[in-house]
Amino acid sequence: MGAVSLTVAELPAMRSFYADAVGLEVIAESESEVSLGQGGETLIRLVHDAAAPARGGSDAGLYHSAILFPDSASLAASLAQVAERAPASYQGSADHRVSLAFYLGDPEGNGVELYVDRPSNEWEWVDGQVTMGSADLDPNQFIADNLDESTPASAATLGHVHLSVGDLDAARAFYVDTLGFDITSESTGALFMSAGGYHHHLAANTWNSAGAGARAATQGLREFTVILADGAELDAAAARLADAGVPTEHADGSLTTEDPWGNTVRLLDAGSLPDNAG
Repeated sequence: MGAVSLTVAELPAMRSFYADAVGLEVIAESESEVSLGQGGETLIRLVHDAAAPARGGSDAGLYHSAILFPDSASLAASLAQVAERAPASYQGSADHRVSLAFYLGDPEGNGVELYVDRPSNEWEWVDGQVTMGSADLDPNQFIADNLDESTPASAATLGHVHLSVGDLDAARAFYVDTLGFDITSESTGALFMSAGGYHHHLAANTWNSAGAGARAATQGLREFTVILADGAELDAAAARLADAGVPTEHADGSLTTEDPWGNTVRLLDAGSLPDNAG
């Protein structure tokens, strides 16, 4: 997965949250846009629009952006910083069996997950679906057990994107049948999808948004990026979208389209990316 772009009304507050609390680096900055990430790779892009209205609570859009840390020590360092600088942002945590996850809300209500994967050889697969759950996870104990200030922090990546949608059958038709994701898990009101055997790169749920139609232009999700292995995969996705009658816009090495709720999806050929691009 590549960068998630957000439309924001209060750029300074949002920049401060992602940089000063979560600990992302400012990679590029202008009066109207800030790109943040780690290791030179953009994970979150903030685009200012002071006139953008707030998103409604039952609207389709972003459920959360999920930042994947390479090890527990790096995740603990970020959590400790959040606890110090933005404690009110904390919303919960869970041991999902495949990962350990901590949930935040940014200043404009966008969900943020900070997580670390369990080793993939510990994931349990049954009939092609990965077993996940939501067991209790104590954030203070996790920090105490894993914070190691002597270990240099390693770069995080954008692990997955979780969407609020209006209908799971329509989500399946678009993201699985047309874009080509594989289903890895299904639960009440939620669908989890991936490529290459990961537990999920993309999820969609109707927990707060059942029946939602196309989004208005509001604060929140502006665009999310899916990085494909090569040009052949991009061409195949373009052909499936054309066959399904879904409008697309093409540029060198990329394709942009919208899902049934107006969420903008950008598909990128990995071979077209410069080093440390997102």
